[in-house]
Order: sequence, then structure tokens, then C-alpha cells
Amino acid sequence: MKIEERFIGGGPVEGCDADYGYLSGFANTHSTEAIKGALPIGRNSPQKPPFGLYAEQLSGTAFTAPRATNKRSWLYRMRPSVKHGTGFESSQHAFWKTAPCRDENDLPAMQLRWGPIDIPDAPTDFLDGIRTMTTCGDAPTQTGIAAHVFVANKSMDRRYMMNADGEMLILLEQGSLRFVTEFGLIKASAGEIVVMPRGVKFRVELMDETARGYIGENYGSIMSLPERGPIGSNSLAAERDFLFPAAAYEDREEPCELHMKWQGKFYKTKLGHSPLDVVAWHGNYAPYKYDLRRFATVGSISFDHPDPSIFTVLTSQSDTPGVANIDFAIFPERWLAMEDTFRPPWYHVNVMSEFMGLLYGVYDAKPGGFKPGAMSLHNAMLPHGPDTDAFEDASEKELAPEKLSGTMAFMFETRLVQNPTAFASDRSRIDLDYEKCWDGLERKFNIKDK
Repeated sequence: MKIEERFIGGGPVEGCDADYGYLSGFANTHSTEAIKGALPIGRNSPQKPPFGLYAEQLSGTAFTAPRATNKRSWLYRMRPSVKHGTGFESSQHAFWKTAPCRDENDLPAMQLRWGPIDIPDAPTDFLDGIRTMTTCGDAPTQTGIAAHVFVANKSMDRRYMMNADGEMLILLEQGSLRFVTEFGLIKASAGEIVVMPRGVKFRVELMDETARGYIGENYGSIMSLPERGPIGSNSLAAERDFLFPAAAYEDREEPCELHMKWQGKFYKTKLGHSPLDVVAWHGNYAPYKYDLRRFATVGSISFDHPDPSIFTVLTSQSDTPGVANIDFAIFPERWLAMEDTFRPPWYHVNVMSEFMGLLYGVYDAKPGGFKPGAMSLHNAMLPHGPDTDAFEDASEKELAPEKLSGTMAFMFETRLVQNPTAFASDRSRIDLDYEKCWDGLERKFNIKDK
């Protein structure tokens, strides 16, 4: 595809086709330029980069990380980041919290569920609309996660943001958004995810009147695709379905603000120009999108419900093999054909902590009380499983092959206990009747019944 020039001017991207010219391939080293000839050839930092640009490296890992896990990109920009990385003053965010979070609550050890968060009437952009539900770990030591929701009814316009604490996995539940980033443009709608690496500057524009969704903020190792092991070389998430932005720059010489979260604190600075001035880039550290409906599920074709780990899309590995800092798993459309099997997820007590949400449709283990936009938290060693109606239906129904259609639930699973924030601990937001969903599970034991 020939693109002579690609720039951002508050409207459609000039010279770019309808899909924004995405680059395909997870963990690939991509090369892209918005102006032909802007990308140096054969070297990263020539004495004089083309068109008077500055060469700057953005590193997501240490320089000495093994080649297989080393993440970095070279950016060729109008001004180096030091020109928009000074003059910061303290700022505040009412609802975005970072681990370790010291919010006190009087909640007992219990399973928790929340209904969808209302979109406010007051003008609220993506940044101001982030509300933290749970945190765990310690962002400065790069362990743990935070689970957020976001609500928005306006674009960020002349406001930009950068998260220095963690990688952000953004799931859309309502509406469509355009992410205008240093690396280029990404459009995403309900059922898609956008992953924004730590340290990348961006703003978010609404493409519908409102938007709502979830965010998993990962403080740990950069998310990667899980190993397939005995599954073999295919299925789950395919590398080619992850899409990266083609270079596009914003030549905007007007007042704006840059907001930064660093070590759990918030800062802002005023700029006389846009920080999204990257004309060309190459590397393997960049934002990307993925359509969750392209996930190729695998499952049992004999008996028993497999472990939910087979639905893992992305993982952030910890220092303990097989025990993730965060696993991002989904429960999409799929066929169930197991014989003599209780087909929904079984009852279990788990060392991992599970934060769940629903993007659309019905979740098979909680068909009655779990709506799109809702959330639940089942912390480590707290029992959970299907509600009474799901149990009775699955125990008695005829086991013909069945397709679960029009559904997309997800889970952030972590080895750490997730602590609800003050916002999430407000009893007016908690579904206080959640535990009643198991009230109908009665004793069925009968020694005469074989």
C-alpha cells in the first residue's frame, strides 16, 4: 500500500484506507512511515535523521533483556519527548487508584458482584471516566494489577495522557472509540480490545455519543501470548489477528495538556503543541488491537468441562512458572458437545483471584443476574460457581450438541488477592443479593441412589 503522507488533523486520516492501514502480527518488528523517506535505513540514529526529525527510543524492557522478550521501538518525531516531559505539576484523579491502595472498607470475606456503572450526565472524557474497582500488588515494584471500568460521553480533544505505571488492556462494552496515539490510529468497537503499552502517549475520541468498558492495568511483565503446549501450533489467538497502527502524526501547534500517572500519582503539564508528532517508527513495542471474536476456542469432545485456562488470550508471566501475574481469558461463542458432563464451569475454590465482566450476551454460569457491563470478584480461596438455575438446568437437560451464541464474557485472573477500592466498596453499588443466587442449592445426598 502506497501512502505518501499520513497525518492526523482532527478528522479522517489523510491518505489512509478505511482500516487505517494496520500492520499485522503479534510481536513482529514493524516498520512504518507517514512520509516517504522519513524512516532511516540501515541505522537507528543517524547524525541527521530525515526531514529534521529527532530519533528517540522507547524501551518497554531493559536493554539487556533476552532478544525473545526485548521490547523497544525507535520513533522519529518533530520534537523529542523531553520537550513535553517537563513542567509537570501535581494533579488529582478522583477515582483512578494504583496499588498499593490503602482504601479502607468493612466488607467481609465474600464473593462480590456489581451492576453496570452508569454513564454520567456531566461531560466526562475517557481519562476522567476511569473508576478503579480492585487493586493488588505494588506498581512501583512491577507486580500486580488493577481492574477498572471506564465511562465516557465526550472526546479528550486537547487533552493527552500517558500511564507510566502499567500496560492497559482496554475492553469496549458499549460504543466505538478512536485511539489517537504516538504510533498512529486505532479504531475499536464493542467486542474488541486495545492494549496500550506503558509510557505511550495518546488521547481517546468518541465515535458514538457514549462509551463504556473495562480496563485491566498490568503492572507486571509485558503481556504475551500463552504457550499452546500439547494443543499444537494453532488455535487460541492467532498472531496475524493482532493489528498495529501505521505511522500517523499530528502537526498541531496549539495549547494542550498532557496528563501522566507515575508511581500512583497524577501530574499534568501545559504544552504549546501536540505530543503525537511521530512521523515514522520501527520496532516491536507499540499499541495494538484484537477482535475477540477471532479467538479459536478448543474444548472437550468427550467428557468433562476443561479448565478455563484454555480460553487465555494474553498472559503476563510472573517469576513462578504457570502462575500468572495476570491471565486475560474470555468465554466466547462455542459449541458444547461433552457426554455425561455438567457443562457449565464447575464449582471450585481457587488459589487465583478472578475479576469477571460481560461484554454482551449471557454468561452461562449466571444467566439471570449478570448483565453486560456488570462485574464480579471471586478472590483466592473463596468458593464460587453456577447459580441455582444454571445448576438445575445443566443437571437435567438432554445433552445434545449445543452452541452458546452471542456471548462474550472475560476474566482477569491473578495470583494476588484483589482489594476493592472505596468506590467499589460503596454498598449502593454492590449487588447485596448476589449470594442468594446459591440459596436453592439443597442437599441431594441419598445413599440409596446409585
